[in-house]
Amino acid sequence: MSLGLKYKNREVIFEEKERGGVPYLAYPLLEKSGIVNHGFSTRLGGVSKGFCASMNISTTRGDDPQAVARNQELIAQAVGVRVSDFTYTHQTHTTNVAVVRAEDKGKHFPETDGMITNVPGICLVTFYADCVPLYFVDPVKRVIGLSHSGWRGTAGKIGKVTVEKMKLIYGCSPEHILAAIGPSICQDCYEVSEDVIESFKRSFDEKLWPGLFYKKGNGRYQLNLWEANRSVFLEAGILEENIAVTNLCTHCNPEILFSHRSTGDKRGNLSAFLALKEQ
Repeated sequence: MSLGLKYKNREVIFEEKERGGVPYLAYPLLEKSGIVNHGFSTRLGGVSKGFCASMNISTTRGDDPQAVARNQELIAQAVGVRVSDFTYTHQTHTTNVAVVRAEDKGKHFPETDGMITNVPGICLVTFYADCVPLYFVDPVKRVIGLSHSGWRGTAGKIGKVTVEKMKLIYGCSPEHILAAIGPSICQDCYEVSEDVIESFKRSFDEKLWPGLFYKKGNGRYQLNLWEANRSVFLEAGILEENIAVTNLCTHCNPEILFSHRSTGDKRGNLSAFLALKEQ
């Protein structure tokens, strides 16, 4: 199938999939592990109306609760998980990463932007509309992680925080982790102010700056969240060959992907899903 998405290059990072009339994106890198069900939603395939049309599963966007519930059922069936296993972050641009245990299934973690677990079946769910989804799969220890990284989370290196927590709690080795950077706003579309760039200058080595941002004038810069998160993954010890970096911009595809910079608050949310398969 083809969703008509505009990719930044021709490298195959995603597979465009569909089940039950619901399209979603999946990573060959993560699928080759054989241990996870995962996906990333689009705007398509749901029942929501108006500015949330049509696949929105977030309850914070002013959407009809019945439509949200139906959308949850539809996307769960497509990805191969159960709605009852959805476990959520309540994202506030922190670097807080929760450990999700069996008794936490279905929970909403407040003030949290990342989750890790080794419990099969639990489906980690995070929300997006330009910010960066970060997926982590350790096929050796059978541990997964999913984190939301806006500019604050990226400057705070939530990707590294997630890996460090996987190491601390579950004994994961970074060189075994498969990691993916999901659909989000590209550098061409992401203009930021000087105070944002100052945060990145404090967090990242000066030799990395040319790849992370450039100045436009009038105190404005173009920021590359994709490359910043790739650098964070490498700093955390993940091998370059185990990293998949998105080539899909949310802002470049506003008809198919929700984008805050395209529509402001009048929008639904995209969602990332990651679950360990039950044996």
